[in-house]
Amino acid sequence: MAIKIEMPKLSDTMEEGVIAKWNISEGDKVEAGDVIAEVETDKATMEVEAFDPGTVLKILVNEGDAVPLGGIMAIVGDEGEDISDLLDEAGKANGDSSSGDSSSDESSGDEKKESSKKKDFDPILDDVESKKKKSESEDSSEEDERVKASPLAKKMAEDKGIKLSDVDGSGPDGRIIKRDIENYDPSQARKESGVQVPSFASEEDEEIKVSQMRKVIARRLSESKFNNPHFYETIDIDMEKAIEARSALNEISDVKISFNDIVVKASAMALRKHPEINSSWLGDSIRKHGDVNVAVAVAIDEGLMTPVLNHTDKKTLQQISAETRELAGLARDRKLQPEQMEGSTFTISNLGMFGIEEFTAIINPPNACILAVGAIRDVPVVKNGEVVPGKRMKVTLSSDHRIVDGAKAASFLNTLRTMIENPLAMML
Repeated sequence: MAIKIEMPKLSDTMEEGVIAKWNISEGDKVEAGDVIAEVETDKATMEVEAFDPGTVLKILVNEGDAVPLGGIMAIVGDEGEDISDLLDEAGKANGDSSSGDSSSDESSGDEKKESSKKKDFDPILDDVESKKKKSESEDSSEEDERVKASPLAKKMAEDKGIKLSDVDGSGPDGRIIKRDIENYDPSQARKESGVQVPSFASEEDEEIKVSQMRKVIARRLSESKFNNPHFYETIDIDMEKAIEARSALNEISDVKISFNDIVVKASAMALRKHPEINSSWLGDSIRKHGDVNVAVAVAIDEGLMTPVLNHTDKKTLQQISAETRELAGLARDRKLQPEQMEGSTFTISNLGMFGIEEFTAIINPPNACILAVGAIRDVPVVKNGEVVPGKRMKVTLSSDHRIVDGAKAASFLNTLRTMIENPLAMML
């Protein structure tokens, strides 16, 4: 008996999947548990296994095609088995319908109405266009009348469609005569006027198919930006002691500590002191999370992935560094599992390594806040009444105003600054 292989639900937010790769071909024999395809979801590329043995009778979608949940991807059964009924069912399950004809008819009707309206306005439009051309012609004629030219030159210019004002006269007092019209070269006239308009070959546009991840990023961030009332607060942090502490730690640590690791650790400890920032909006209530789980934004070709460091406040800098490196590597290889990107209570996005000094980030739902981290800058600062070289870093907190008020956000940022400017406080 033939069996349908349907698109499974591979993540909690998945609505459709894209066939990234088929590992089978029509006519192949498969066993239960064989990995038959790789499917790109909104979060990761996942493997799809066969649940029943048989021969691949039909593959219904191509690599790169999107299939809705429950859509039929392939049919497995006995060799030579009649699957015509399943093929009809697959067409309906994958979204084929006759509604397009109705839409076409409606569209056609709209076009007829539009065409009728256009006909009604045609005489008016023609009259307006005629008056416009007449006006332009009269303006041109008036301009030409003011130019000194012989009657023959004027007649020749009119016949050739040449504006007399564009022609240099060689007759007495700059009067335009017959030979000036005969020798007139529009392109040469442009060169002599000093205005050269180069011609460029048109280059082809490139249309890129939107990945499942990019679709979800677009939807979630649009919802966040327009549904969550964002406000922003920025603070400048003295990084001199953090730089010294990092250098000292890296001399004795097997795992190298980055500045981002220091920001993650300091943020986690500040979140423990400010539970309002470590919260989520539930509509009728606000949830203050018991755990501090910090998500770290990782840039990949399709956009951003946000692997989560669970219990971040309880981990050492070395543990945070090692785990961040591992998760970032999995993210770039598209091997992160959905559970490694779920459960965050706060997010950090760092663009300092790209030289970005300051920016604002869109909140990652259901978090109440996201921290945007800029580059460490060499700037002059005043210390003990003297201007000296300094190392400063700006961070901006984006907050959901339904959960967090300005004073609470400011208090969190001040605690964060204290942690970073006094690294020993993170060791306690």
